[in-house]
Amino acid sequence: MNALHDELKHLGFTILGFPCNQFGLQEPGSNNEILAILKHVRPGSGFVPNFQLFEKGNVNGEKEQSLFTFLKNACPPVGDSFGNPTNRLFWDPLKVSDIKWNFEKFLVGPNGKPLKRWFPRVSVSEFLKTKYWDTHQL
Repeated sequence: MNALHDELKHLGFTILGFPCNQFGLQEPGSNNEILAILKHVRPGSGFVPNFQLFEKGNVNGEKEQSLFTFLKNACPPVGDSFGNPTNRLFWDPLKVSDIKWNFEKFLVGPNGKPLKRWFPRVSVSEFLKTKYWDTHQL
């Protein structure tokens, strides 16, 4: 994500990170611990994000942040399956429009309008190949 941010920031592009513990309980730390965990554990090797990282919160379920309700209502879901959610997904109720896993991506234009949503496994290199921002004058 750092490389993507560096490559596109001259276009006014920025990445916003929203830690969440609803996917496999992979973000158990408190807000005070998240940066240290990123730097020393996962991904480790001294990683420090060069983009804004917000406080940890819910992206799905009854207590989801209103930003994610807005984004999910603006962009169609990336799929209709959660695979096997048992002991992997920690919210209720599950909805087709929910964010499926960590690193699902939303592209929002400079006017605040959500433009596109990508499946979590879409890599940064695949995202770059789409050149979606070129056609939408970001």
